[in-house]
Amino acid sequence: MKVAIASGKGGTGKTTVAVNLACVLADRGQTVQYLDCDVEEPNGHIFLKPQITATESVGIPVPVVDEQKCTACRKCAEVCQYHAIAVLKKPLVFAELCHGCGGCRLACPAGAIREELRTIGVVETGWAGRVGFGQGRLNVGEAMSPPLIRAVKRQAQRAGVVLLDAPPGTACPVVATVRNADYVLLVTEPTPFGLNDLQLAVQMVRQLGVPCGVLTNRADTGDGRVRAYCQAERIALLAELPDERRAAEAYSRGLLLVQALPEWQGRFEALADALLCRGQDTVIRP
Repeated sequence: MKVAIASGKGGTGKTTVAVNLACVLADRGQTVQYLDCDVEEPNGHIFLKPQITATESVGIPVPVVDEQKCTACRKCAEVCQYHAIAVLKKPLVFAELCHGCGGCRLACPAGAIREELRTIGVVETGWAGRVGFGQGRLNVGEAMSPPLIRAVKRQAQRAGVVLLDAPPGTACPVVATVRNADYVLLVTEPTPFGLNDLQLAVQMVRQLGVPCGVLTNRADTGDGRVRAYCQAERIALLAELPDERRAAEAYSRGLLLVQALPEWQGRFEALADALLCRGQDTVIRP
C-alpha cells in the first residue's frame, strides 16, 4: 500500500504525521518505508535520524547541438513545448527549461542533436531503525523537481506500507508524488485558510482518481467548517489531533511525538488502523 501524505499548504503538520505514523507501523511489526518527496526542503530526517547507506545522483538528458551539422531548420524548436531550445543564427539550448523528453533529438532531420545528462540532485536511502528511509535533495537553483521526485518514488519497496511525504500545495511536485498512490491522507487545519487549501487539494486528488481521507491537526482551535465540509463531500475524517504545547516543544527539538509523549501513541495507532483498513479496499493487487 502506498499512502501519500499531502496538504494544500505548508505548516499543517504533514511531515510530523508521516514520520510518527512510520514509527508506529514499524513498532507493530509492519514492513514500512518512509520516502521524503519534498525534495526542495526535506526534513523527515530531522525526526527519523536515519543512517544513509547509499547516495545516487539523478539527472535529466538535455540536448547538445552540433553546429556543424545543424541546418537551422527549427524543427527542434517547433517540437519543444517548453521553449528549452531556440534557433536564431545558431541553436541555443536553455538547459534549465529542458524536461528531458528527447523530442528535439527525434525531430532533428540532420542528426545534429545528442543528449548529455545534467545532474539535478541526489537520492539518499538508508534505515531509521526498522523504518526504510529515502529522500531526494534538489540542487540549489534548480527549477524542476518532478524528475527527482519520480526517482525517489522508484526506491519504493514492493511489500508493506510506503509513506510518501509530499511537498505542500497542489502544483506539479505534489501531482508527481500523489500520482499512482493507493490512498492520500490530506492534513489540514480547522481554519478558513485551511479549508480553502483543503478544497484545492481535494479537487487535485479527485482529478487524479485517488481516494482520500482527511486528518485535522490542532483540531481544538478554529471552527467546525472543515468537519462540515468533509461530511458534505463524504470524505472520511480519519483523525483529529489536538493543539498541545508539549507536542510543539517536542517537535521543535526534533523528537517523535509517539516517543516523547506516550499518550500520542494511541492516536497514531488509531490512524494506522484506519489507513490499513481503507487500504484493503483500495489497493489493487497484481
